[in-house]
Amino acid sequence: MGKNLITQKRGKGSFTYRAHSHRWKGEISHKVYDDAEKKKLVKGIITDLIHCGGHNAPLAEIKYENGESVLIAAPMNIKLNEPIESGVEAAVKEGNTLPLKSIPEGTSICNIESQPGKNAFCRAAGSFGKVLNKFEDHVVIELPSKKQKSLNPNCRATIGIIAGAGKKDKPFVKAGKKHWATKSKGKLYPRTSGVAMNAVDHPFGSGRGRHIGKPKTAPRFASPGRNVGLIHARKTGRAKKQ
Repeated sequence: MGKNLITQKRGKGSFTYRAHSHRWKGEISHKVYDDAEKKKLVKGIITDLIHCGGHNAPLAEIKYENGESVLIAAPMNIKLNEPIESGVEAAVKEGNTLPLKSIPEGTSICNIESQPGKNAFCRAAGSFGKVLNKFEDHVVIELPSKKQKSLNPNCRATIGIIAGAGKKDKPFVKAGKKHWATKSKGKLYPRTSGVAMNAVDHPFGSGRGRHIGKPKTAPRFASPGRNVGLIHARKTGRAKKQ
């Protein structure tokens, strides 16, 4: 008969494989992009610095003068009860949020929007981007991967580098610590290779040594549990040298 494969269990979406978002403190985002922010600025204050299991960087809770309260991934060097500004005329200072068109070239930025109102880039611990060039209809930024991206000049970003940069430098040392770290985010641990399993546990299992014994590309009409390996691969094999 065989067993349910891990891919099938994950697809079912039981509690084990679900993100435990009910434990998280909230979603990170900039404040609503209103006319006050587009024309001038809105002032606020950092009311709390929070640890959240769903994020690898600390979060900053900001309460604005209009009563709106938001969570953002906290940049370095900000402090509790520190004043914060958000808007076109905000000062270029760590923790403040401005549209890209108002940020000088070469400035380190984080919490970058992919389009106005949609927070997308540089939210992990230690990550940041840079403003490279500004034009009338777009702004070119450099992402942590060193790739360049053109964005709407009205997309907002926070000045600074996300805090917690040394988090990944410290080794876990023990499997137990890794277990609890991944469990808090609802992720699978340990990740076992398919060829290391028995035949009942995975299509690539069994055999002598770590040998798949069949093409990695799954058949077009394979059942959900058989969809392992190269799914809808455009091409396979070694890349040709140029």
